[in-house]
Amino acid sequence: MHIVSILLGIIILLNIVFAVVVIFRERRDASSSWAWLLVLFFIPLLGFLLYLLFGQNLSRYHMFQWEDRKKLGIETLLSKQLEQIRNDTFEFRSETERDNKQLIYMHLINNDAVLTKENHVDVFIDGNKKFDKLLEDIENAKDHIHLQYYILKNDQLGNRLIKALTKKAQQGIKVRVLYDDLGSRGLRSSFFAELRAAEGEVEEFFPSKLRWINLRLNYRNHRKLVIIDGQIGYVGGFNVGDEYLGLDPKFGYWRDTHLRIQGPAVYAIQTRFILDWNQATHKRNISYLQEHFPKPVRKGNSSLQIVTSGPDSEWEQIKNGYIKMISTARKTIRIQTPYFIPDASVLDALKIACLSGVDVNIMIPNKPDHPFVYWATMSYIGEMLSSGARVYIYENGFIHAKTIIVDHEISSVGTANIDVRSFKLNFEVNAFIYDTHIARKLDDFFQNDIALSRELSLEAYHQRPRLIRFKESISRLLSPIL
Repeated sequence: MHIVSILLGIIILLNIVFAVVVIFRERRDASSSWAWLLVLFFIPLLGFLLYLLFGQNLSRYHMFQWEDRKKLGIETLLSKQLEQIRNDTFEFRSETERDNKQLIYMHLINNDAVLTKENHVDVFIDGNKKFDKLLEDIENAKDHIHLQYYILKNDQLGNRLIKALTKKAQQGIKVRVLYDDLGSRGLRSSFFAELRAAEGEVEEFFPSKLRWINLRLNYRNHRKLVIIDGQIGYVGGFNVGDEYLGLDPKFGYWRDTHLRIQGPAVYAIQTRFILDWNQATHKRNISYLQEHFPKPVRKGNSSLQIVTSGPDSEWEQIKNGYIKMISTARKTIRIQTPYFIPDASVLDALKIACLSGVDVNIMIPNKPDHPFVYWATMSYIGEMLSSGARVYIYENGFIHAKTIIVDHEISSVGTANIDVRSFKLNFEVNAFIYDTHIARKLDDFFQNDIALSRELSLEAYHQRPRLIRFKESISRLLSPIL
């Protein structure tokens, strides 16, 4: 009994020390700190191991080096656009741009996101069509192919893609592939053997030091980017795997949203890839060469900003962009997201929009790919229903799109979900688009998806079983660290 008492005392003392570390060392927000304290209290010792896996803060580290942006003229262009907006001399191409100059300014000053004009944007919502076009663009590449995905699988689609890249590398095209080690867990080095033999280059983001076990479960690179010849850029929600073609019976049809962009915005996509690549590699840095930034083909009418965020940043840029869009809405807000776990700021912004008479529509999946996340989602959905939002449960498979459309005028499409993980813990990228044509096209897709969904009423939500309510409550408590 004496030994047990000593051990218990040691555990209590260690938990106090761990709690002090959580509160004072990381300087995180209160809700996240309380969630971790809850874990430490109910799961002594093991809770701290979970903290080491999930909870460390990267915000004090500067992972990406921007020195070479002077070579691209980025600093000069940023300064010029900021000064012109401040002096009200900026030449806006449309009323949509002018009406959203505060949003544009915020992304300029906090994210160095230059406003680019005359872009042509194609929208893909079907994986087969998106990858068919991507493979066609790869086949037509003349100089280089830069490809980055969170999930890259050794399956039918993954092998088609690697074979296409290997063929181009054998032709002398420079091919670089960057993937996230945790998102693509289980992917063996042999998968890239032929590509590497053809002098293609492959890098992992935050690789594990232990085979098959990656202890850095947070701070993953969730971006999906492809740049071809510096002229074509892809960004959106599709990863590389057969399920994204609707071939996984568990999920069925996979509904996502992805953009193919031509125009000056490709410069920003290329810059983001180079920054991520140079962080991941230690010996094969990409230089800011002219061939990576050729004169853009200006063939469209879309103005947009490529905005990135990550745990190394002081500001939550994409989340702040969402809040600004929501707060400026006058008529409608359409949201599609697989996970709806907003923090207090986003939740309040949406509630205020509802209570102000804005028609807020939210679409989520009908099935979980992560149970705790799904139950937490349903908890927040109940609050939105009580505020007057309309909620649709997508029934035609799995919806993975990360899309916001406001007033049929502006939109955001990218990799960031409506959850704390995307806002704070992962590296993300979104396109903020100031084009009514694209916004209306996305809204049309939303309306078509409503026909494939069922609307969840507040009455039906209140009739859910008590066990589900209990799961929601537990998941809600843990939502700041999910």
